[in-house]
Amino acid sequence: MYYLILYVEEDDLPYEEEIIRNPYSVKCWMRYIEFKQNGAKSILNMIYERALKELPGSYKLWYNYLRERRKQVKGKCITEPAYEEVNNCHERALVFMHKMPRIWLDYCQFLVSQCKITRSRRTFDRALRALPVTQHPRIWPLYLRFARNLPLPETAIRVYRRYLKLSPENAEEYIDYLRSCGKLDEAAVRLAAVVNDESFVSKEGKSNYQLWHELCDLISQNPDKVTSLNVGAIIRGGLTRFTDQLGKLWCSLADYYIRSGHFEKARDVYEEAILTVVTVRDFTQVFDSYAQFEESMIAAKMETTSEMGKDEDDDMDLELRLARFEQLIARRPLLLNSVLLRQNPHNVHEWHKRVKLYDGNPRQIINTYTEAVQTVDPMKATGKPHSLWVSFAKFYEENDQLDDARTIFEKATKVNYKQVDDLAAVWCEHGEMELRHENYDQALRILRKATAIPSKKAEYFDVSEPVQNRVYKSLKVWSMLADLEESLGTFQSTKAVYDRIIDLRIATPQIIINYAMFLEEHNYFEESFKAYERGIALFRWPNVYDIWNTYLTKFIDRYGGKKLERARDLFEQALDGCPAKFAKTIYLLYAKLEEEFGLARHAMAVYERATQAVDDTERHQMFNIYIKRAAEIYGVTYTRAIYQKAIEVLPDEHSRDMCLRFADMESKLGEIDRARAIYSYCSQICDPRMTATFWQTWKEFEIRHGNEDTIREMLRIKRSVQATYNTQVNFMSSQMMKATTNASGTISDLAPGQMGVDDMKLLEQQAQQLAVEAEMDKPKIKEKILFVRSDTSRSELAELAKQANPDEIDIDDDDEEDGDEDQGPDGEFQFHQGAEKLQNIHIETDGLKTHHIRA
Repeated sequence: MYYLILYVEEDDLPYEEEIIRNPYSVKCWMRYIEFKQNGAKSILNMIYERALKELPGSYKLWYNYLRERRKQVKGKCITEPAYEEVNNCHERALVFMHKMPRIWLDYCQFLVSQCKITRSRRTFDRALRALPVTQHPRIWPLYLRFARNLPLPETAIRVYRRYLKLSPENAEEYIDYLRSCGKLDEAAVRLAAVVNDESFVSKEGKSNYQLWHELCDLISQNPDKVTSLNVGAIIRGGLTRFTDQLGKLWCSLADYYIRSGHFEKARDVYEEAILTVVTVRDFTQVFDSYAQFEESMIAAKMETTSEMGKDEDDDMDLELRLARFEQLIARRPLLLNSVLLRQNPHNVHEWHKRVKLYDGNPRQIINTYTEAVQTVDPMKATGKPHSLWVSFAKFYEENDQLDDARTIFEKATKVNYKQVDDLAAVWCEHGEMELRHENYDQALRILRKATAIPSKKAEYFDVSEPVQNRVYKSLKVWSMLADLEESLGTFQSTKAVYDRIIDLRIATPQIIINYAMFLEEHNYFEESFKAYERGIALFRWPNVYDIWNTYLTKFIDRYGGKKLERARDLFEQALDGCPAKFAKTIYLLYAKLEEEFGLARHAMAVYERATQAVDDTERHQMFNIYIKRAAEIYGVTYTRAIYQKAIEVLPDEHSRDMCLRFADMESKLGEIDRARAIYSYCSQICDPRMTATFWQTWKEFEIRHGNEDTIREMLRIKRSVQATYNTQVNFMSSQMMKATTNASGTISDLAPGQMGVDDMKLLEQQAQQLAVEAEMDKPKIKEKILFVRSDTSRSELAELAKQANPDEIDIDDDDEEDGDEDQGPDGEFQFHQGAEKLQNIHIETDGLKTHHIRA
């Protein structure tokens, strides 16, 4: 029997006594251990052993004890006996702590650090057997890391296989390991199983296609290492599943055969791929890979030949390969066209391109056209399906096979096209072919057959009926028939065709005009006018404009003034309901008729109506024409009333121009006062900043015909107008500022009822600015300027002095004195009475005073 001699120091006595009193208290033992933490390690281990003897089931004691023992051997050589003692401690702990994963983890990690491979593996296995399944995810990561670091792939593979039974979703990790260690066959098998498992969800976020693509790359690039799978079947299965990525899969399959050394099989795969892909992207991938393969084959053959010497068989083989490569490159446009046609077999444009690719090969062209017209469904066609039939017939025509061309056209007319225009185009092309070969009677028969009324009539836009029952209403066919009848037929047959077109109500304004011109050429003038009348009854504005314009012109050319009342009725009928946009031409024709064959006053009345009826954009031009014609017929003085009305009606821009012309006319007539009154009136709509030309013109007028007083009055009016416009601009800007401040908030919002100081300052600054501008506008009178004095200047100054308002101009007081002079010729009204109406300007601005300025 061995006796353990324990040396107890004096400081340990309280703890020893406490332990004796409470031998089963973990806290007492932990306090004692903590107290001895910095003492000798042997004594500390002895205390742990005593504590565990009393409390063998304490996890806290075992955990701290094992950690302390591992810490003690840290840094020592792994071959020292101390390591084995610590291992034994772990084994003793696991007798009681076998359900604690932390103990197992620390023990396994400790064994791994000692490089004890077999013992570590067995300990991991014991841990997995001892712990419940719910605790296994804590063991496996450490176990797998240990297995991956081993130089024995077979051990790791077996560990992974066991692991995947518990967590099959981590198969990608296993596959990556297999690739890294060169076990590609096993990797391919596992990857194939993953791809075929529809419920598998990749932890790396890969789609099923990405996994499939990885599988294809793996098996195609390593044909000698992957032997457990049928590569061809796997990739072809992918072709049916992933139809949007056919190019890559076909290239993978061909690459597999190339790496296996089966070059003919690889070429067969490429050819099959080129003939089956349906997208340009896939075709480009496959074709580029195919061309690269052929180039590499040629390069390899040339290299072999250069090393081993030339032989006749080698030369033949090389030439064969070069010829094969050249043929492949030459076939590319045709193969690409085939891809597009597989993508959409009803693409008419691609069929035409295919025919051009066979240029110079008549047999292939005929076969292509035949296949095209049999394949293309007119209801689904992209493009014009009838163009295939027409081109097919023209091909026979160009090769002098008219009977075959006629047969093609006959078949084309029986096709159920989607639109009537397609069938109409076929009939017209058939007729034009006969015309090109001078078979005029045959062309007429064809078009008459096309326009014959079918047994079952149908409306033109009734899609429920076939186009053959609706083509008799096609204007295209009727127009060509009318042209042929005019050229080849009789007058009666042509007239019957045009009448039939009108009866079917498919005529256009151009058809009506053509019909009338045809009748006119054969001297059937009244019949042509009836044709115009029928067309007018068919159409409304604005389509009827061309008919009216031609009708009225032809009628005037034919009868002139012989049937004046009838012509007037026609014009009135044309102007009834005529839009303003088209009225100008008709009014000018009407006025020209009255000038040449009617009365001048009627012409003036027409012009007067025209100025009111035409579009606003043409009204100024219409007034110019009116004034010009009135001056030529009645004289210049007659235009005064026209000028006054134009100034009233036209917008400011054109009104200013009229005022200047009016004033210029009056000054040429010597009516200086009238001209000055016009200038004064026009000044109210002329902003000095925008219309400097007007004010310069008035200034030159006053220098020529006025005096010092009139110039001063002109400058005063200019300042008054400028102040008015400034006020308007300032008012609008203040409104904008007010809106801005209301949106953002000002100080006045915080104190309602009080006006902001800043607003008052702004108003004062604006007032000062206006005053400065007014001072600057005052003219600097030079002594050497000579003025022409007018006879009435002193009386005007006297009248101005009497007036209370200095801004008001009133020249009406001179009417009594100068009444005789102002009386116009031909008993016209006095100018000043008319001018007073014209020149009372009502200038109104928002929130400002209303000014009445009379010139």
